Amino acid sequence: MRVLGVDPGLTRCGLGVVDGRPGRASMVAVGVVRTPATADPGERLVYLEQELESWLTRFEPDVVAIERVFADVNVASVMTTAHATAIALLAAAKRGIPVHFHTPTEVKAAVTGTGRAEKAQIGSMVMRILALDAAPRPADAADALALAICHLWRGQAQGRLAALAAGARS
Repeated sequence: MRVLGVDPGLTRCGLGVVDGRPGRASMVAVGVVRTPATADPGERLVYLEQELESWLTRFEPDVVAIERVFADVNVASVMTTAHATAIALLAAAKRGIPVHFHTPTEVKAAVTGTGRAEKAQIGSMVMRILALDAAPRPADAADALALAICHLWRGQAQGRLAALAAGARS
């Protein structure tokens, strides 16, 4: 299975593509889409969409894993993150690619074993899991890979449990 992880943001949107199955993962690509904070918000969203479309075309993921927006006291930050999330969701939906959301706590727990892990711990574990020479930088890139790993490990297991439950009801 190939997963595109998206750590949504309008200034920096982390993207990471991982191939694998539960217990095994390898990095295909990682990057960050950057838009200037001084640019028109509409132009920034169009650029983000173009970049996401390019990644979807180039890497043909089976699923897209997006970090669930965390409600914070900084409403402006939450709104721009929500806008970037909507662009990723729309780009995947236009292609019929399933989208799954994972909370930051879920991602941290899947990758590090604790839902309270710090950014450095996530980067270090992503580096180990994917056998990388260095942790991806900036943190948005490591977070995108962590999202993809989380979905590989947790999402597939949840899907199998749901299928078993559906079969039991039939």
